[in-house]
Amino acid sequence: MNSQYQSTLTAIAQFAAESPNKIALQGRATETLTYADLVVSIELTRYRLNRANANVLGIAMDNSPAWAIVDLAAMQLNLPVVPLPYFFSAEQTAHAIDDAGINVVLSDQPILFKQMLDLYGKKILQEKQYLIGDKVLTELILDSEKVSELPAGTAKITYTSGTTGKPKGVCLDAAALNRVSHSLLEVTKARPTDRHLNILPLSTLLENIAGLYVPLLAGATAILMPSSQVGLTGATGLNVATMMEALNASKATTTVLTPELLAALVTAIESGYSKPPYLRFVAVGGASVSPQLLNRAAALGLPVYEGYGLSECASVVALNPPYSNKIGSVGKTLPHVAIKFSGDGEILVKGASLLGYTGDTNNEQCAEYFPTGDIGHFDDDGYLYITARKKNQFITSFGRNVAPEWVERELTMSPFIAQAAVFGEARPWNVAIIVPAKNAIPAEVDMSIAEINQSLPDYARVSQWILAEAPFSPQNNQLTSNGRIRRITIWQQYQQKIDEKYKEQSYAVL
Repeated sequence: MNSQYQSTLTAIAQFAAESPNKIALQGRATETLTYADLVVSIELTRYRLNRANANVLGIAMDNSPAWAIVDLAAMQLNLPVVPLPYFFSAEQTAHAIDDAGINVVLSDQPILFKQMLDLYGKKILQEKQYLIGDKVLTELILDSEKVSELPAGTAKITYTSGTTGKPKGVCLDAAALNRVSHSLLEVTKARPTDRHLNILPLSTLLENIAGLYVPLLAGATAILMPSSQVGLTGATGLNVATMMEALNASKATTTVLTPELLAALVTAIESGYSKPPYLRFVAVGGASVSPQLLNRAAALGLPVYEGYGLSECASVVALNPPYSNKIGSVGKTLPHVAIKFSGDGEILVKGASLLGYTGDTNNEQCAEYFPTGDIGHFDDDGYLYITARKKNQFITSFGRNVAPEWVERELTMSPFIAQAAVFGEARPWNVAIIVPAKNAIPAEVDMSIAEINQSLPDYARVSQWILAEAPFSPQNNQLTSNGRIRRITIWQQYQQKIDEKYKEQSYAVL
């Protein structure tokens, strides 16, 4: 690890000595831990984890100071940690346990978790409870059938939600996590007076780093309330009124949002809710953000900054700085990052890459520059733009390459179009599945598409559109939990209607 990067644990110890009564972690109601309290709690939990003989630790908990204490204690032990989100299916959770070789799990919902384990025949050898922070946790020692060979130095294994029950486990070391944390500390200008409200689950790598490590490196306060108290239910449920109340009552100065949560925040304020008065930095990422939404946020005076990252690069790669925000870009690369582009424009990242994936002992994919699978470019001022997902590009029957994200982004800038999915592989022209904005009528969608087509080259234009049967959402598996559309699922749902559109056009030509 580069000596210039002070570890989170060292920073906590320093603040405990200099400002022992400063609040480090705040939970629900009156639950608070000072920096001095946090040092003691980490040490006690480290002792307990050491006695459990954990090889790989699973954290199956809602947001709370206890989550943070367990994570930091494992960091002190050099014990690999696997966050297990409650929005994972039982199949995904069972896969992560086997894939990573988890032999100890700490959970705040043991009945639910044991039901998931039982469903997939996982045996519990031992079970006990103890208090961490203000929360009673259950320690489950599992009959682990598999000892996974993890890359040397693995500190955290993060699983994306994936499209199946078997997502990949990304293995990261402490140095990579620390490098990204320090870059965010610098770019966001984090300060001791900050109060970061964790809205996303800490099982999300971005929130784990930006919402826990960065505030603690700054000597600030991380506010870790249960998901229900910030308005979230599972991966997709949202109570906007509760989220707004949490932002205001916590006096949050910083937070991290997905595009869907940002849209809810903006719409709420436009509808009459008071703007949270203390916010100074709202990071948004996880999926492409509509420039229209960012402009709406700017018009309300919300300090929103889009970024870009991926788990394989320890989360954030680029972020718009507060002193020079450029809407439409994902910002400038973080200080630790170097980027170059392949011949076809793919973004290659160096600076904090994964050690490897679980179950892959060769780790051949871990080159010096990690291939992101995203197509992009820099502008003259050094701002990064993402134009397409490499695997999503299709080729028309005229041999033209089309990046559907580009066309979809143009479409959703219309006030009459909420969501769009564009298809045209091996076809002479493109068709879009459209979710109209609230109260929009088909004539307004027609008008919008006609106007947008004027700004697009002919091969990228949308010739026909199909009214979506329902909005794309995680519930119908047409949207990921962080807001990306699932093209295969949408294609399968509408393939017959798409084929009919092409037949109709063919008959019209004849």
